[in-house]
Parts: sequence; structure tokens; C-alpha cells
Amino acid sequence: MQEPSGDGCGHTVLGPESGTLTSINYPQTYPNSTVCEWEIRVKSGQRVQLKFGDFDIEDSDACHFNYLRVYNGIGPTRSEIGKYCGLGFQMDSLIESKSNEVTVQFMSGTHLSGRGFLASYSTTDKSDLITCLDNASHFSEPEFNKYCPAGCVIPFADISGTIPHGYSDSSSLCMAGVHAGVVSNILGGQINVVISKGIPYYESSLANNVTSKVGLLSASLFTFKTSGCYGTLGMESGVIPDSQITASSNLEWPDQTGQAHIWTPERARLKRPGPPWAAFTTDVYQWLQIDLNKEKRITGIITTGSTIAEYYYYISAYRILYSDDAQKWTVYREPGVDQDKIFQGNTEYYQEVRNNFIPPIIARFVRVNPLKWHQKIAMKVELLGCQFSIGRAPKLTMPPPPPPPPPPQSNNDFSLQTDKTTSTPEIKNTTVTPTVTKDVALAAVLVPVLVMVFTTLILILVCAWHWRNRKKKAEGTYDLPYWDRAGWWKGMKQFLPAKSAEHEETPVRYSNSEVSHVRPREVPTILQTESAEYAQPLVGGIVGTLHQRSTFKPEEGKEASYADVDPYNSPVQEVYHAYAEPLPVTGPEYATPIIMDMSGHSTAPLGVSSISTFKATGNQAPPIVGTCNKLLARTDSSSSAHALYDTPKGMPGLGSSAELVYQVPQSMPHFTGS
Repeated sequence: MQEPSGDGCGHTVLGPESGTLTSINYPQTYPNSTVCEWEIRVKSGQRVQLKFGDFDIEDSDACHFNYLRVYNGIGPTRSEIGKYCGLGFQMDSLIESKSNEVTVQFMSGTHLSGRGFLASYSTTDKSDLITCLDNASHFSEPEFNKYCPAGCVIPFADISGTIPHGYSDSSSLCMAGVHAGVVSNILGGQINVVISKGIPYYESSLANNVTSKVGLLSASLFTFKTSGCYGTLGMESGVIPDSQITASSNLEWPDQTGQAHIWTPERARLKRPGPPWAAFTTDVYQWLQIDLNKEKRITGIITTGSTIAEYYYYISAYRILYSDDAQKWTVYREPGVDQDKIFQGNTEYYQEVRNNFIPPIIARFVRVNPLKWHQKIAMKVELLGCQFSIGRAPKLTMPPPPPPPPPPQSNNDFSLQTDKTTSTPEIKNTTVTPTVTKDVALAAVLVPVLVMVFTTLILILVCAWHWRNRKKKAEGTYDLPYWDRAGWWKGMKQFLPAKSAEHEETPVRYSNSEVSHVRPREVPTILQTESAEYAQPLVGGIVGTLHQRSTFKPEEGKEASYADVDPYNSPVQEVYHAYAEPLPVTGPEYATPIIMDMSGHSTAPLGVSSISTFKATGNQAPPIVGTCNKLLARTDSSSSAHALYDTPKGMPGLGSSAELVYQVPQSMPHFTGS
């Protein structure tokens, strides 16, 4: 690419597909009476687009002496596209050429002010071209893609931050991209930017000849999406064994006690404590070699000095050589450049400095060749990159070019055999998904199918078990209908231990021979009920305490008499229950008549009370206010006892005698007679 001509040219990088150019002294005021011409040429068949990041040319003379002209073509046949001037002139639109060649001319006359201009160019297929002055705050999208031109490492732009933490939103996007190793300053390239919340502090670091400054809190920061091929290759971790690290020479000397100190090549592991590798001889023929054991994709290198304050040694500039067999070496060069790439090293003994290879190196062996150093050649190093697939892309067969003339001999007689290349090193794409074998594909199909089959079987078993349990519940031998479950539970409570004496009254016990009978005409109506539930009768004792309560279910369907068999020893099991059923929840409770044998006892004194009730048929309360009737007390002697009963409890009104409910007289005097 032809260099600009004239005395008014400023910062200029003219790449094969993009570039950056400024007026002299930008962003300061340009001098009077200067001129500069830039001739831009891209590949045949493509066109050039020009974008201004800043334009400030004085227009007091109506563009007669201070102006910027853009031409289609180069040389005498060029044609003018436009002539521009103005202070703070906003040129939002792109200027496009009609061919692959463009001439840009800057002219300055007498003027008082004006910064000049900064412009970037690229081929027209880069529709998202930005300039070196654009930063993240100029864009509102949380993620976006832009094309950075070549030449954005400019001395008047600042960045703050580093990878992987991110860069302050005030940093130049393209300059940060060079610092991060995403794009090359000599080539430019595409960046994928992600915006996120800012952090309170941004670190300073040196990488790819760009120094980021310390930055304070910002509203947002940005990072870059990359292919991910920036991992360490094993120097620090020890994956690379000591035997695969060699050097041209080793520094060795005895201390005051006579003990020998040797700074061998295996000490050149980054972040390892202790001394580094150091060369015995300080000349440009020294090297440190790393064997990666197989070809890998190498994207960068990190170096430090001695890391020991007592030994202030470091390398400030070096070259990189690579090889596949450790016999024939190639010096790394940037595409389109005919000179070896000189990498900036350290500026002090401790700080880490990173340099990236764009495009990356595909090789097994790597050599670091120091060119400049401080006091002694000493360093620690780590390589960055990733694995590289064995299969290489097929190469296009081209007719062999004519043999080039022999290169002139260099003044420096290097002992290393080098093969300088002017073409771009072969790039291997490792971001493509590797080919999946048939076994992996078969497993990917079978695993989901097996999971679905097992899941279906489990669901079928669960449903069958659930259906079987429901069937057992519906057809079980010992299950009760839903309307009898409450009564069954109440009956079962009687088999449980009784409550303590302080909470439970002592029940009145009766013997079978002491059960009296009421009038036959009254018993069936009163006692025969289907829904009544009775407590278990207490049999086998003389009345112990008259004021206690108890209920029982008398014999059903027969008239009572003194000669009847004990209803609780009845052989008809389907009619008579062996135990009484619990009282219903909704129906009223009635006391059972107390039958007392008065033959062997004296007349009870007044005030002794006992309570007994009958339960009428049905669940409805008897509507009658009972009339006093007498019940015959059964005794073993000729004498008889008479008891008077008052009206049923809480039952006002009169009714038939069949529905009477009687109570034992409360504190009534004893009457004799029938």
C-alpha cells in the first residue's frame, strides 16, 4: 500500500480492506499551508466507503483554501466526488466510490481554528463500519455487531479495563477490541459487543501494544464475545512436562556459601514462585522453546520478567517462531506485512503482558526469541490457545509460482534457520462442531427412547396398583358401608381403655334377673326403632349408685314378661345384638328405667334420686307431656315397690301413652299402694 504524501498527513494506517487516516496534529489545530494525499486501493471488483468520525475544518474562505476533497480513482484520470469544509460539520452519511480506488486530499491555508478530521474506510460489504472514536455509550442496544477499521490504536484515545472483567463504557470500542485480542490493529475486523452493568474499579494492563488505564465507577461496561480459544496450554498447570521446555542457555552462578544457582528452562512457568528462566549469554541469539507434543491452535502469549525484586530482569521485545518438527522454523508476520512481527514485551519485572496472534498459529513447537531486555534475559511465559483437530481443510491446487530471487544477506547472522513468509499463516477453524460418530448418534436416539419406555412402564404400574387398592376398598370383606362407619367406630370405642376415674363417672351395673319390664302395650312402640344406637349394657351387679346413668337396648319384637329369657343370652343372633350400639349423634338421649329390688332393703330416704329414660321410636322427640303412670317393680318377695314417674324431660304437651317417656321421680316422697 502506497504511503501518503505531503506534510499535512497525520496518523495513518492503510490496510487491505480498511484503514484510518487523520490530519496532522489531530485533535489539535492543524498548521497553516499544509497538504496531504492518501491513495486507497482495495481488491478489484470492490468499492470503498468513507466514514468521518470527526470533521472540523475552518470554512471562512468558503472552502477555497481549507478543505477536504474525495476523488474516484487515482492519478490524472480521477474524478471528484465532493469537496467539504466546515467547523463541527456533521457527516452522518457514508461517501462511496464507484471503483476500488479512492484519493483523499487535505488542504490547509491560513486559518485561526480547526482540529482537522478523522476518517475511516472499508469495503462496501462492511455495512456496520464504525470509526476509532465510537464508544459503547453511542449505542443503546444491549448487544450489537460492528466492524472496526484497521489503525485504531491511536495515541489520543483512552480505554479503561481488561478482559475478562470488561471495559468502561467511555472506552473506544475498536481500541478495546485490539487490547482484548479480538481484532488486529493492522487488519481491523468484526466485533461482537455485550453491554452490562458497570463495576466500581477497572484495572490497568498492557496487551497488544495498548495500555489500558485505571478507571473508576461507570454506569455500564462492555465485553466481547469470542470463539473461546483463549485457554492456557499447560505451562502454569504443569500439563507440559519439564522435558518439553528447553532453552539456548541457562544462567548459573554460585552464591556466597558456594551453592550453585541455575535458572533452568522449566522455571519459565508463569505464576510459579521462585526465579525464572534466564539465559547465560545476553544476545539476540537466545531462545526459549516449548514443545506442545502435538499441533495446537495458539492464539496468544503472556510474559513476565523475573518476578523477583532483587533481580530486576525482563524482556522488552521479542519475536515468535513456530515449527512442526523443530527443524524448519517460521517467523510470525502479520498478513500483508513484509517484516517480522516485533512483539512488545514487559516494561518492568513483575507485570504480565499479553500479545495475541491474529491470525492464530497452528504448530507444535514455539520459540521465543528475545530482541531487547533489561540487564539480563529472563522471563516466565504461558501460551494461550486450544486443541486443534487433526484433519485439515483441503488446499486448493495452484500452479507453482516462479522461483523468487535469493534474499539479500542480513547483517545479523542468526544461528536459527528461518523461513520468512509473506503470506498469511494457515488458519484452522476449531469452532466447527466435530463430526459425530455413528455410535454417538445411535446413543443419542436410544437414550430418549429408553427413558420414555421406562417412564411409561412406571406409570402403568402405579395406575394398576392404585386401581387394585380402590377395588379392595370397594369389595373388601371387612369394610362397612359408608352409613355404618361412624356407628362402627363408636362401638369399637367401647373396647378401648376407659378414661380415668376423675374424668369418667362409675357406671351403674345390673343383673339379668333384675331387669324389669314395662307394660306390653308400651314397650314395642317405645323400644322398637331401627336407627337407635345403644351403649353396651352393664350386667352382673346390684345397683351401686342410683344417681349414675346407663343405657341398654332391650329385647325387640316381643312383649316383656317375668318368664322371658335374658335378652342378652338370646340364641337368635340375627335379631338381638351381643352389644348395644352407640347412641346417634343427632337424636336425643333418654335415661333407662332404674329397676330396684326393694325386698331386702328399707325404704329409701327422701332425696335419693335416680334417672332413667326410654327412647321413643324414630328420631323425633315425643310430643307428649307425659301423664304419671306406674311401673311395677320386680322383687323376690311378696312385697312390691311403687315408683312414680313425672313427665318426660323437656317435653311439654300431651299425647298417647305409647309415646311416653318416663323419668324416675326427683326428690319425691314414697307412696304405697297400687
